[in-house]
Amino acid sequence: MILKEAIEQFLFHCRYEKNLSPKTLKAYSIDLRQVTDFLTANLPTTHLEAIDKTALRLYIKTLFTGLAEKSVKRKVASLKALFHFLEREDLIAVNPFRKMDVRIKETKRLPRGLSLPDLRCLFDHLYQAKKTSSGSAAPQYRGLIRDIAVVETLFATGARVAEICHLRLEDVDLRQGRIRILGKGARERLLQLPDKASLAALLDYQALWLDPSPPHPFFFHNHLGRRLSEQSVRAMLRRHATQAGLTLHLTPHMLRHSVATLMLEQGVDIRYIQHFLGHSSITTTQIYTAIHDHTHGHVLASKHPRHLLSLH
Repeated sequence: MILKEAIEQFLFHCRYEKNLSPKTLKAYSIDLRQVTDFLTANLPTTHLEAIDKTALRLYIKTLFTGLAEKSVKRKVASLKALFHFLEREDLIAVNPFRKMDVRIKETKRLPRGLSLPDLRCLFDHLYQAKKTSSGSAAPQYRGLIRDIAVVETLFATGARVAEICHLRLEDVDLRQGRIRILGKGARERLLQLPDKASLAALLDYQALWLDPSPPHPFFFHNHLGRRLSEQSVRAMLRRHATQAGLTLHLTPHMLRHSVATLMLEQGVDIRYIQHFLGHSSITTTQIYTAIHDHTHGHVLASKHPRHLLSLH
């Protein structure tokens, strides 16, 4: 069997037997197409018997030229998953990764977020624009109402941009002020909208955008009536950040990081933040404990138990 046929069987297994998400399937397809192209160009044949540790090491070596550690780690993981499947299905006698010790150490980077003044600047810009454009052309005002609703939802829920774009109509209960989010690994979390302003933004959007018989089941739409895409949200945030006078490259994930960091700084238990963000492991959430030195100083100055030991 050649590698291309083996990959087709593996992707079929991932789609219909493991029921993996479309995003994971797309990543597998891209990663395995890349290794197929490399091995086709560098081996006389791509029969499975010809793909050994030497060929795989040569491919892995090329990944370290220009790719971030996280990307290299993902591509190697895709390759390992493929050969694990092939061994389990008896399509190969020996898994070449069995005696390969591939360790990729990622550089730990603190998540980038917005400061409280920058967040205020962004929200002030959005609501000031709403106030000044209320009498302008309907499409411009309608688009701004949608933008505000998306930003409010991103910040209110700390959700990933894909989770927001894939919200369905039945996931958003504006009577109760709650949103159900389907996260990674098909894990659901039910979150309450934090205040009247975020609820009002969604009600304004609902009144202008959601027809009694919508063309599809998704909550957020674009101007063509289709599901709002992740790329559109990223472009929208960059545009409003520029208009607000922010010099940073604003992304949806920065709003997610910002709300998590601010909640932690206000004393919210990290276990709740884990649930709020939809992390499967507390280890992922603990990156937010590496907060700024001035926060540590404020906590020690105000909360340290030494203040309880008053001496006379």
